[in-house]
Amino acid sequence: MRENALSEALFGALRKRLPYAVLEVAQALGAEVLVKGEGCQKPIRHVVASDLMSDVLVVDEEDMLLLTSLASDQVLRTAQIVGAAGVVVVNGKPLPSSMVNVANDLRMTLVTCPLPKYDACVAVSEALKRP
Repeated sequence: MRENALSEALFGALRKRLPYAVLEVAQALGAEVLVKGEGCQKPIRHVVASDLMSDVLVVDEEDMLLLTSLASDQVLRTAQIVGAAGVVVVNGKPLPSSMVNVANDLRMTLVTCPLPKYDACVAVSEALKRP
C-alpha cells in the first residue's frame, strides 16, 4: 500500500512539471548513471516504485521510470517488457556485473542511488515541485 501511495504522489508531481528525463531524475537523486540507454533523454510521465515485478508488469503507462531495490537482471527484463525508459536501483546496493551487461544489451538506462526507496521517491517529488 505504501508503494502505491508513493507512486501516486510522484505521478501527481510529474503532471505538474513535464518533461523530466531519466538523467534529470538521476541528478536530483545524486545518483550514478551506469548505462545511458536509448531512453535517457526521454520525457518521464510516470514513476513506479516497486520491488514486486509482478506489480510492475500490470502497469499500463508509457514513458515510465522504475525505482526498485532489487538488483537483478530480471528487473531490466521486466522494465523492457513494460517499455520503461530506465531503472533506478535504490538503497546503494552493489549491482552484479551481469546487470550492467544486460542494461547495455537492452539499451536500457541503469542508475544506482544511495538513498532508500522512500527517500528517493521524496527527493524526486521535491525536485519535480521546483520550477
